[in-house]
Amino acid sequence: MLIRRTAEDISQPLRRTVQVAFLLLNLWIGFQFYQFVRQFETGVWRGWQRPAGVEGWLPIAGMMNSKVLLLTGYAPEVHPAAMVLFLVFVTSSLLLRKSFCGWLCPVGTLSEYLWSLGRETFRRTWTLPKWLDIPLRGLKYLLLGFFLYAVVSMTVTDIEGFLRSPYGLIADVRMLNFFRALSVTAAIIIGLLTIGSVFIANFWCRYLCPYGALMGLAALLSPLRIRRNKERCIDCAKCAKVCPAQLPVDRLTQIRSAECMACMSCIAVCPAEGALAMKLPGRKSRIVRPEWIAAAIAILLVASVTTAKWTGHWETPLPAHVYQRLVPLASETGHP
Repeated sequence: MLIRRTAEDISQPLRRTVQVAFLLLNLWIGFQFYQFVRQFETGVWRGWQRPAGVEGWLPIAGMMNSKVLLLTGYAPEVHPAAMVLFLVFVTSSLLLRKSFCGWLCPVGTLSEYLWSLGRETFRRTWTLPKWLDIPLRGLKYLLLGFFLYAVVSMTVTDIEGFLRSPYGLIADVRMLNFFRALSVTAAIIIGLLTIGSVFIANFWCRYLCPYGALMGLAALLSPLRIRRNKERCIDCAKCAKVCPAQLPVDRLTQIRSAECMACMSCIAVCPAEGALAMKLPGRKSRIVRPEWIAAAIAILLVASVTTAKWTGHWETPLPAHVYQRLVPLASETGHP
């Protein structure tokens, strides 16, 4: 029996609103940071303060500081916001599946708009054959393993020494300089990734993003699952066709995959009432609505940042004269 949906799904407009809001926040943080750095490059102070949120783009520093916190019970002073945001994003994956990738990540947002553009332009996106797709998906886990090995192999003393070195202190400035003065090789690679993202859904996220790989592994422990009701399913396969992770949603009773980004696109496109839903575990599992996920992400992020500011674990306490000395030499500062 075909059971038509009686209410319009709001998950995708809501998710895109959250994505765009977080993207705009990151652009504003980037603009503030650029103006902050330019003051030390030009020698003209204009009152711009360093936005600590820029450390969200330093996940390796976040991993390092998280290790120090775990082993010693205290948070290092250098790049504490990197640790706070890293823990927030991992926690969101533990609680809400890979929601960081599907709801927040600016790179994921841009990637989604690129493959959506490709689908509108060419009426489709392409899927690599399994013999190539599976090994390529392993690349992001290899990259993650490399970074985890580097962090795990460092002692607390090593980490603190690295973060307090000139290289570690201005890692954010070096990141900015990377994008301001792209090398020919970097520009070609970014261009290829952009083109690939137009033709293959979530090209970067699916094959190369080590941060997404970590979030996916954390999401395996999440209590939330996309669940399919076999009795209500009409076997239209629309859910599988729209899934950006290319998961066979129409053939599974629940989605356990680390690739699921909690985007709820499959639920949004399903024409049968109650056939698909994001649910908590249990016989009388409760449906988790998209507005609950959006609210949980916002509460987790705002509460964590507010607490970090209140306890003094948000700003990196570097005096202006240190930036004045190091920023002009950022591109010449070598790895310790």
